[in-house]
Amino acid sequence: MLIKELGGEFALIDRIAKNPRDKNVIISIGDDCAVVDLMNGKLMLQTVDMLVENDHFSRRYFSPYDIGWKAMISNVSDIASCGGTVKYALISIALTSDISVEFMDEFYRGVYDAAERYKFDIIGGDTTHGALMSISITLTGETTKENLRLRSDAKAGDLIAVSAPLGGSTAGLKLFLKNIAGHENVKKYHIHPECGMDLLPQILPVSHAMTDVSDGLASEARNIARRSSLSAHIDKSSIRLSDGIVETAALLGDDPYDYALFGGEDFALVYTVSPEKASDIKGYIVGELKEGEGVYIDGKKISRFGYDHFA
Repeated sequence: MLIKELGGEFALIDRIAKNPRDKNVIISIGDDCAVVDLMNGKLMLQTVDMLVENDHFSRRYFSPYDIGWKAMISNVSDIASCGGTVKYALISIALTSDISVEFMDEFYRGVYDAAERYKFDIIGGDTTHGALMSISITLTGETTKENLRLRSDAKAGDLIAVSAPLGGSTAGLKLFLKNIAGHENVKKYHIHPECGMDLLPQILPVSHAMTDVSDGLASEARNIARRSSLSAHIDKSSIRLSDGIVETAALLGDDPYDYALFGGEDFALVYTVSPEKASDIKGYIVGELKEGEGVYIDGKKISRFGYDHFA
């Protein structure tokens, strides 16, 4: 049986997940980070992401600096979505034989700029050779029980909030794939993303559940709803789109809302709040959580979600 026949990436994750033996592990597989109680008032967060050439990035249109930056920011976003700050990074990388020292200097300049931006240290890793360039980054972060945010913390009646406009990364990627010149303001969303870490001081006091937009808003709403045993209801017209992508979608004959709902890599935070705190949010409201199961867009239950590596 192929992984796509099983149900894709998330079905595989559910199949291989096992309960940890260590009772101090609060969360293992199934959220943005693993969470371990350090028994000193702090929780350790751990996350890892792998980027593979020609799947997650292309040297044809990514500068080495942007590869390093994006590899790091995609991981920082996971720590942010659990309400934490980053402490340490490990970087493992496979390099092809044609990669130069100068390329790697620029790659690590992007890596270290991201680390400096969020004030954490790179303390180790591994380097090897491969047929394609591949990058695996593991981050260790920390938070407290009060600030920990999980996908499973939503409550029936919560509103769904998003911290930033969506769809820019997918719009930029499509421009690159179609070899369309110009539109640098849109392309930047894909090659040099930002994440929601800086917004945590405003979001943590009002939020219940939280995750980040790695695979599209529909997928992230499903993750929160499923882990919280609820249904998610999204009002498509309430989604704020990244600047410039309506024009990009018109040029390509696409629906710009599809970029936001099913694209991913925008790394905005998606979180839930009680209705009485709606006026205190950072960002905007896109829907609500109700009893039941599934994800609904404008009242219609959907079966299409975001990016899946094995679809």
